[in-house]
Amino acid sequence: MPHPLDSFFAPQSIALIGASRDHEKIPGRLLAMLRKNEYPGRLYPINPNYDEIDGLKCFKSIAAIGEPIDLAIVVIPARAVLGALEQCAAVGVKNAVIISSGFAEEGGDSAAMQDAIVALARRTGMRISGPNAEGFYSQVQRVAATFSPTVDVKPGVAPLVATKRRIGIVAQSGGIGFAISHRAKALGVALSYVVSAGNESDLGAGEFLDYMVQDKSTDVILLFIEGIRDVDKFMAAAKRAAEIGKPVIVTKVGRSHAGFRAAASHTASMAGWSGAYDAVFAKYGFIVSNDLDEAVTIAAVMATNPLPKGDRVAVLTVSGGAGIWGADTVSMQGLQVPELSEGVQSQIKAWMPSYGAAGNPIDVTAQGVTSGGLQKSIELLNASSEVDATLVVLSLSSETRMPFKEAELKPAIEAQAKPVVFYSYTLPSDFARRELAKSGVVVLSGLTHVGVAMRRLLDYAKFSTKFSAELKPAPQADLATLPMRDLSAHLTSSALSEADSKALLRDAGIGLPDEVLVKQRDALDAAIARVGFPMVMKIQSPEIGHKSEVGGVRLNITTKGEAFSAYRDLLESVQKQLPDAKIQGVLVGPMAKKGVEIIIGTLLDETFGPLVMVGLGGVATELFRDVIYRPAPVSAAEAATMLETLKAAPLLRGFRGGAKADVAALSQLIAQVSLLAERLRNEVGEIELNPVLVHPEGHGVTVVDALVVRRK
Repeated sequence: MPHPLDSFFAPQSIALIGASRDHEKIPGRLLAMLRKNEYPGRLYPINPNYDEIDGLKCFKSIAAIGEPIDLAIVVIPARAVLGALEQCAAVGVKNAVIISSGFAEEGGDSAAMQDAIVALARRTGMRISGPNAEGFYSQVQRVAATFSPTVDVKPGVAPLVATKRRIGIVAQSGGIGFAISHRAKALGVALSYVVSAGNESDLGAGEFLDYMVQDKSTDVILLFIEGIRDVDKFMAAAKRAAEIGKPVIVTKVGRSHAGFRAAASHTASMAGWSGAYDAVFAKYGFIVSNDLDEAVTIAAVMATNPLPKGDRVAVLTVSGGAGIWGADTVSMQGLQVPELSEGVQSQIKAWMPSYGAAGNPIDVTAQGVTSGGLQKSIELLNASSEVDATLVVLSLSSETRMPFKEAELKPAIEAQAKPVVFYSYTLPSDFARRELAKSGVVVLSGLTHVGVAMRRLLDYAKFSTKFSAELKPAPQADLATLPMRDLSAHLTSSALSEADSKALLRDAGIGLPDEVLVKQRDALDAAIARVGFPMVMKIQSPEIGHKSEVGGVRLNITTKGEAFSAYRDLLESVQKQLPDAKIQGVLVGPMAKKGVEIIIGTLLDETFGPLVMVGLGGVATELFRDVIYRPAPVSAAEAATMLETLKAAPLLRGFRGGAKADVAALSQLIAQVSLLAERLRNEVGEIELNPVLVHPEGHGVTVVDALVVRRK
């Protein structure tokens, strides 16, 4: 099915506005790159100062061309850009890339010029990338619409290509985007597209991600982002990538205070709260990497291997020390290096000298390479049910000798049923890279990055198996327990007390203990009769956030006398400390039975909207900060996965002989609260339930305290 950006990434005709004969300047380099990469379409330089450039007819204006134009590349002074775009729109140009800088990243009048470009795009329907962009590169279509030297073509030098699968790159920094592609090409990883989003006046990272998700020539996606503007498109594309199993590797910068400031000045980007981004990445299975070489290594491993079925790794080497190092590296990533069975070991021993080692790591020695033991071991391990992946650790520095024969290795790689990753502990020679590329092998040279990549491959495999259960729309069971109701009567004041908050939650359909707000001492008897002993009593005021800090809580009250004394003491204590506070009364409720303390909360993020949070609750919340965030709403299945991710998860599973907690009831509550946060996103900024006591399996949960905070 055609995509609206097909004519952007694969234009039949390109007009270069501001073309130049000077190859040392950006306009001249743009034209040179297009021609060196053998752009197959029609190319129209535009500059009123020339009749021809490098043998191509040069036009005075875009109107003078008289032919349909799919893409205009604009590289002229900033103040002339809007007029040029108006001319493009007048003749029906479909797309434009603005290389020129000096817009929103500078602020002031320059930002106003970018606003005018946004308005033009909306008015005319022309799709615009940039300004302040470095262009893009479509490798398959041979469109090098960029001045980056990384797409330059060296005469007589064949490109190194080891992979059939291709990676696509979307970057909000052109320099970094093309740096990623440059390093990937050096490894022999094939590309589909590299696109620099620039200031994103119209086209943004979300829409470019959407294109690569649906593109059949893109198998793995790499993102370099500062902040997301087209959030809805980004989220839809992220969900689609997860649904079809297309891996997305992401680097998010602007996490530090200094980085946040720099992002704002770089592409006028709001970097946003990193925790919200990480929540979105986790929801959709994005693989987060904060190192350029690591990200490229993960992409290379993803592009050359199937997903593993488990965490057992065989380390196969020609050097005992290197094998031990490889085993340590994958073990530190939580992968297993199991000892192989006697049967498998005996087969491997037949292919190596007596001083080799077959247990795992497997050292076939240099002699084992000569006898074909290395190749045969790869084939054996690929067929074995005892391991899920193989790490081949060897030296590939030779300019003349190879440890494999292409006729033997290529069929094994093409038939691989599990990951086989190749690492050279010496710097691999160009000869070795090219020879192994013929068999579809990428040679990696950073062992730590290799270990991380193998771990991420497994993580993505696990995510994929859980995805269908987690990302289905909220099940009917979730929706049925939280019916649509008008809650506006609870949202008439700017601040809510615990009692107000619980009244809202009850009316919304969330299960809470039976409690009574006692406004007069005379009503206490009826409240005691209704609630029973033991009970808890808490002062209520929308102006008191932490009741215990003002002596506003009494626990485990067991008699009427205690209850009446507590009522008097609570009021007196608060009136002494906060004489101007508006007191609503005293909330009387049953003492909850013991359980695992959990916190459930929601908040509104500027970029992604409502997020739901779950973590270890009670007084330990701020001490341990063991919390997980996800975009709201979540299903009960996804909530259960959030709970599994907590460091405190063993407490819910029955730690040290304890009873298993009612995770099903807790997951249902998390799903309900997340759905409520989504429904009330325009009125409510935060919801916090802390603590929620999770009782043994089958006995449900108790919400002890709750607070709803109005949106500011």
